[in-house]
Amino acid sequence: MSKFAGKTAVVTGGTHGMGLAIVKGLLDGGAEVVLTGRNEKTLEEARTELKGRAAHVVRSDAASMADIAGLADLVQARLGRVDHVFVNHGIAEFAELAEVTEESWDRQFAINTKGSFFTMQRLAPLINDGGSVVFTTVVNDVVFPGLSAYSASKEAMRAFAHVLALELLPRKIRVNSVAPGFIKTPTMGVAGLTEEQRREFERQGNETTPLGRNGTVDEVAAAALFLAADATFTTNVELAVDGGFAQGLPVGH
Repeated sequence: MSKFAGKTAVVTGGTHGMGLAIVKGLLDGGAEVVLTGRNEKTLEEARTELKGRAAHVVRSDAASMADIAGLADLVQARLGRVDHVFVNHGIAEFAELAEVTEESWDRQFAINTKGSFFTMQRLAPLINDGGSVVFTTVVNDVVFPGLSAYSASKEAMRAFAHVLALELLPRKIRVNSVAPGFIKTPTMGVAGLTEEQRREFERQGNETTPLGRNGTVDEVAAAALFLAADATFTTNVELAVDGGFAQGLPVGH
């Protein structure tokens, strides 16, 4: 019997990329899943791809407190209780210091930081004791020019995850994070890049990652699912899925 058979899960930002790979892994394992997105195109594509499976595709904007409250109500109505929560939504906008606008800063913090915090505030009471939470952060201690606001928002999320792990200890709910490095997705993880910029970003990943390539969404999903269900004596850790990028290994070894 699969480890996810009879289990329930919520995946925010689950309509494409790493989130959708997590959703598919859960469904393949027998779980019932609520997944969210805010882009109508990816929402419809997910509905089509997952039709007939135990998936509830929901439009929900992590920057909207009303949407977060509505998501919690829907999860309670559709699933009742939840075994696993994956806080995977996020946005990265590329701009160097002089070009960062207040609107861009606020948008990234609203989605990545505030959205993650209040999503968990509303969903935590619905998680079964002994369940799990997995955040998608970003590879630790590595900085990229042009991603200062994004990096700051993800560091705040990382700090929140550590505190939440402590707060949920009495309920034996494990809280961990998966930290991707260069991962090949349709957007390469950054909103608004041109096709040429995306190719350049991918090239940089191939050249600077010790394993010599970008990771795949399935590799990130495998790590997230491991933290959710297999790592039963693990909490408050961050698992890097970065090909050795942040571990100081020489490139090409």
